[in-house]
Amino acid sequence: MQYHQAESWGYHVPVRTCMASDPLEKVARLASESAVVVFSISSCCMCHAVKRLFCGMGVNPTVYELDHDPRGEEIEKALMRLLGNSASVPVVFIGGKLIGAMERVMASHISGTLVPLLKEAGALWL
Repeated sequence: MQYHQAESWGYHVPVRTCMASDPLEKVARLASESAVVVFSISSCCMCHAVKRLFCGMGVNPTVYELDHDPRGEEIEKALMRLLGNSASVPVVFIGGKLIGAMERVMASHISGTLVPLLKEAGALWL
């Protein structure tokens, strides 16, 4: 699998089409492969903001840009089912665990619980 440096944050990883046919299985597998995983759409301002937040903290997330993947729409629908609402991106997983969309990430950051989660997942060392 080829990784591509994505602008100033993390890595954009093309989603492999040969993986499990069930989109929820695919999401779970991709989410467990890195300490911090962001499912994103490249033109989404909230996605950009969450990626910048992690970059500013010194975290190097793995980013899946769904609009660059032929099956991205299926994955986006699976993420919507996981979240239980219509806001599908950005969706953040830390240590393989679903954190949620932008509002959950920001709430964790403001409350001081985000850094411990990142440390526990091995995404931050300080």
